[in-house]
Amino acid sequence: METIIKKVLEKGIIIEKTKLSGSVYKIRIQSDGIADYDFVPGHFLRLGVGIDQDEISLKDKVRSYSVWDINKENSTIDIAIATHSQGIGAKWVETCKPNDTVYFKWKKGKFLVDDSADSYLMIGDLSTLSHLYIINRNLPDNKQVKSLIYSKDSNDFFTDVDGLKPFDFHVMSENSSTEIIQKLNSIIPEMKGDTMVYIAGDSRVCIALTNYFRKELNWSAKQIKTKPFWNPDKKGLE
Repeated sequence: METIIKKVLEKGIIIEKTKLSGSVYKIRIQSDGIADYDFVPGHFLRLGVGIDQDEISLKDKVRSYSVWDINKENSTIDIAIATHSQGIGAKWVETCKPNDTVYFKWKKGKFLVDDSADSYLMIGDLSTLSHLYIINRNLPDNKQVKSLIYSKDSNDFFTDVDGLKPFDFHVMSENSSTEIIQKLNSIIPEMKGDTMVYIAGDSRVCIALTNYFRKELNWSAKQIKTKPFWNPDKKGLE
């Protein structure tokens, strides 16, 4: 089965590993096919993190990670992986090293950059930061962007690839839907024109906030982009 996986997935090499914060690593992968890939900001990677490890079940051998940055000239992509979950992916990123071979497959999804609104609101936890960073970087400069990025430890946050911190960071516990909504009540009135919100991270927060925007604020479905990255009670949720 692993031989089949290796044939189906693309092959790459880790050329750089950097610790960005207390619990986040940046991994840079180089692969020839990257130069020709039709990339849209918001695409993911399905990355093999347990290949060649017999003690890991087949369903745990692949995890999905956001593409944080892409350099087609150098055929490289950057991903950011948080370790606070202590899951299979977290253990892999702590032990992987430059020159290791990796196997991956592109995943397009629908949580992509969309420049059709005037104002944007980015909401997510640490697991979503790199994804929201690349969405933000690829919006036109004339767009208004508000944000609420949270983690239970202020040392977890890291800058974008350009060294900037364009988002507002907040120290909160996981599943902080009530506290987030309280803060949103003062942020949303400042948004102008056609509005759009990106909500990602803990699936419980995604559900609560989607209900808030749909039922309390009467936003339409096309204004709300949601992507649950994980759920504490469901192993392997992407």
